[in-house]
Amino acid sequence: MIHDSAVISAAHSPSLRLRRLACHLRRARAAAGLTTPQVAAAMRWSVGKVSKMETTESKRIKPDDLDGLFDLYGIGDPATREALHALARDARERGWWAKYRDVFKNEVLPDLEAEAAELRSFESQVVPGLLQTPAYAEAIFLGGLQTDPHRIRRRVEARMARREILTRFTPVRLKAVIDESVLHRHVGGPRVMAAQLTHLLNMARTPNVEVRVLTYDVGAHAALTAPFMILGFPHPADPTIVCVETLNEALYLDSEEDVRPYTATFDVVERAAADEARSDALIEGALYAVGRLR
Repeated sequence: MIHDSAVISAAHSPSLRLRRLACHLRRARAAAGLTTPQVAAAMRWSVGKVSKMETTESKRIKPDDLDGLFDLYGIGDPATREALHALARDARERGWWAKYRDVFKNEVLPDLEAEAAELRSFESQVVPGLLQTPAYAEAIFLGGLQTDPHRIRRRVEARMARREILTRFTPVRLKAVIDESVLHRHVGGPRVMAAQLTHLLNMARTPNVEVRVLTYDVGAHAALTAPFMILGFPHPADPTIVCVETLNEALYLDSEEDVRPYTATFDVVERAAADEARSDALIEGALYAVGRLR
């Protein structure tokens, strides 16, 4: 979603650390044999305050409040207490995407991507956002009835900034399965599409990016639904998350019950898709065809 090539520094995810802290607090309360109302009564807080700490609704948790919970839960180990305080401090930091708050609003995908180890994406209509060129992204926004030039420029810049995770020193691994129709939908016209297909082909040949094409002849398949992305993280405390984009926002799923159908679906379409060599050939064929229209 972005076109500015500004240097991006913060690689860690504030919201992911907040989720991790909330998970630790829930587990510590359960281990202490306490209910949320019991904690609220002991701390002289509202039940809502305790609940918000355990569901990431509280974006900032005071050190004194954490110490009070640690004492109540019997967490006396200094190293453990400091580690949890560090999570709370890090959760208050602002990532690179903060300067695009007008674009992302409450969207958490950029900071989740920043800390993911692997992304698995299925797209049926357009090239995945992380593999888009600025002109292609701009054409998508124009096609979505965006008319404000400043708003479009900001959205393109934000989308391009997200791409840094694929080229940083320790890049994210991306597995993308795209429907064959993506290669033939001439977003932005022949020139824009030719540049986009060239970029897609170049990225598909990098060590950490795999692009597979789900060809027309597969027919009906398991992913004839909305596009989705599965985010996997290296830290064992961070559950796999599925992001499903809708017209106005994105839906995030992290319960095992909700995530399982998406991982199974991705496995099915990945097996059904052309291998990397044939996918490269299909992209090259689409590039040759669009080049003849220029």
